[in-house]
This record gives sequence, C-alpha cells and structure tokens, in this order.
Amino acid sequence: MTRKSATGSPGYCAAHAISLGLTNKKSMFILSTAPSTSTLLPLLSSIPSSLSLRSSAAAASCSSVAPKDNRLFSAHHSPPAMSASVSSRTFLNARNEQELLSGIRKEAEAGSLPPNVAAGMEEVYHNYKKAVIQSGDPKANETVLSNMIVLLDRIFLDVTDPFVFQPHHKAKREPFDYYVFGQNYIRPLVDFKNSYVGNMPVFIEMEERLKQGHNIILMSNHQTEADPAIIALLLETRLPYIAENLTYVAGDRVITDPLCKPFSIGRNLICVYSKKHMLDDPALVEMKRTANMRSLKEMAVLLRSGSQIIWIAPSGGRDRPDPRTGEWVPATFDTSSVDNMRRLVEHSGPPGHVYPLAILCHDIMPPPMKVEKEIGEKRIISYHGAGISVAPAISFSETTATCENPEKAKEVFSKALYDSVTRQYNVLKSAVHGKKGFEASTPAVSLSQPWK
Repeated sequence: MTRKSATGSPGYCAAHAISLGLTNKKSMFILSTAPSTSTLLPLLSSIPSSLSLRSSAAAASCSSVAPKDNRLFSAHHSPPAMSASVSSRTFLNARNEQELLSGIRKEAEAGSLPPNVAAGMEEVYHNYKKAVIQSGDPKANETVLSNMIVLLDRIFLDVTDPFVFQPHHKAKREPFDYYVFGQNYIRPLVDFKNSYVGNMPVFIEMEERLKQGHNIILMSNHQTEADPAIIALLLETRLPYIAENLTYVAGDRVITDPLCKPFSIGRNLICVYSKKHMLDDPALVEMKRTANMRSLKEMAVLLRSGSQIIWIAPSGGRDRPDPRTGEWVPATFDTSSVDNMRRLVEHSGPPGHVYPLAILCHDIMPPPMKVEKEIGEKRIISYHGAGISVAPAISFSETTATCENPEKAKEVFSKALYDSVTRQYNVLKSAVHGKKGFEASTPAVSLSQPWK
C-alpha cells in the first residue's frame, strides 16, 4: 500500500462530481503512443465537472494538491503531526457502542484525531445506526457495531498513515479487502425487496464484449456518495466481474478525506481535479492541469489495453430536485464531456461502445439541495430501495448520420444519451417511488431482481 507520513491531510469531504472533459480545440491522438504534453495541454485547460465518487462518511476540510514526486494526489496543507495514539487497536478492541464512541473521544483528547475528523466519525456512526435500524433487521445493532468498528479503524489508520492515490488507482483487495468492506457497509442500507435492475440482458451483453477485449463507457447520471456501491451491489450476484472491475473517474477531494478514503481505496479510479475547484487556489492551477494530463494519459493507456469498463457522469455534479416541482431528475449532460470521452474511446484501438446508464438511489444518501463550494456538508443516511438500468449502446455514426455539421452532431449524440438515461430513470422512479415494482417495466426497460 502506498502511504506517506502522518503529517499529511487529516480531512476531506467527497468532491462534487468530476469529469474528464476535454476542450474541443484539437482532435484526440491516442493510438500507439502516449499523447505529448503539447497535445494534451489545450485539451485539459478547461475540464468540466461531471463525476464524483463519494462515500457515506461525514466530512472534514482540507485542500489537496499533487506532491512533487510521482504521487499525484496528496495534501498540500500539512497539519501538526498527530500525537501518539492511545492504542493502535482502539476501535478493533471495542466490544459495544459505548466503548466505540469513547474510543473516538479518547483519541481526540490524545491529539491523535483532529477534532473535525472525530466529530465526523461520531456523526456518521449515529446516522448509520439510525438508517440500518430502519431496515427492521433484528440483528441491526450487531451489523452497525461490526461495520462501524471496521470503518472507524480504517479511518484512524489513514489519519495516522495516509494512503496516497496514484492517477490510476486499482482497488486494494489485500491484505485488507477494501472493496468487500465497502460492499458490506452499504448493503444494509439497500431495501433489496424494493430495488430493481433494468435490462439485465444488456448488462450481460456488456460483459461478453469485455471478455472479447472491447471497451465499455457508461454515460450515467450521478446521485449520491453511494453510487459505486449501489451499482456493484445490484450486479454482484449475476455479474461480479463488472461489479468488481468498473473504473470510476474520481475527484481529488474524495481521495484525501480520511472519512471517505476507505471507500475510495476499494474502487478502481482515474483521479482528476474538478473544473469546479480548479481556480480555488490560483497558485495550484498549473499543478492541477499537469496532474490531469497525467491522469488522461493513464486512461489512454488503460483503454489501449482493452476490456475496460469506465463509468463517468458528464453532468457537472450530482442530480438535484427541480426547485419548482421538487422532483428529482437527471442533471443535463455536458456535450463537450460526452464528446471528448467518445473520442477518447474511439481512438484507443480496441472496439469501444457507449452505453447510457441510469441510477436511482438519492434517498439513501441525498446530497445538499444546492451545490456547496465549501467542504463539510451534512450527511443524511437512509434505508431505501434503489435501481440501475442500462440501454443498448448508442452509435455516434448512426445517431448523427443526418447532422449537417460536427457541432450539431455532438449535441445530438449527447442528447440521445441523456434522453435514454432520463427515460430509464423514470421507469426506475415508477418502480421504486411509485411502488409499481415490476409493473413499471416498459418495452424498452425490463425490470428484474437478479439477486433472487
């Protein structure tokens, strides 16, 4: 495991959605060799927000920046070194809730936990407990204690010895399996009786194409911190390969907050800086752009190898309810982000396919009603049904055959993907929120529960 000294960042909040969008000033040249800096700089000068990977943890604050060595994502504001821990096994030794919460306070008093991190740990414990108890599981209290012991231990480990992410991060599965940890933590929050998967045969088709060496891009809406876990939980029974091998484009702040990092460590990530926060510190702008170029090169190399499945939400952030109606709707896709990702996969070499994916899970961890620049939003956690659905791949050439110019073609293709996501989302909403269940299925979206 790659780590740095204990003087690194003690806090972070999962970032708003990040995208790997590229400007349209130059064509993509990603074939047999890695792109040069002169080629990529214009492409990366205005990366729009479009995808985030978020955890269920409460937030703490910190800015982030790439260090001078090849470890691109670590903290640039180093707090005073933490004092020695009361015990390296403080949380693993807890036998009940009282001892667990007492451990947080003792470590904070000893100076081994920053106050904001300690407060976040307590907050997430109480919110998680309330949500799991909502499930009606007679063993809810045991589940809460077991999962929170592991989470708090992993958070504490990262505070004392921070993990540093590479531009292309592969899920850490041993000696501690962070992927399984994340699945086990989110699973009790999902009401599987009222959850659905749309178009399972299309997911199966995707897996077959992956086995043939093809690349898959999932253009998706984005709802909550738990999106990656929800996708994996609803697919893991029938399609564990997709569940475990999905790669997510992730923002810098989601991989620096010790309360969020344990979840991120268990996912495959391409790490980038969000356009939304690119100008937060003018002194760091060039560093962030350079880091994004390196991440783009990593993605290009990844796609050239084939058999890759990458999830990206080209919307600029998480979905929010319509202020007029209060109804949740997928946020509109950014046309340039869609087009740049399409060009990236088309120029990678192996066959590539772009699929529209819809996800509904905002009830489990709803975001703030408005986008917040400052880190530290309040987390709400609930037990609820969820859903995902995928439609057949959309061909750029076929969709835009009658378009008169390239710009119009980009708009038409982006709209086709977005409209498909919206239609699928409405079916999921009817099934989950409208309580129609399987009856919500349409000729275009067939609902199932593959875990049964």
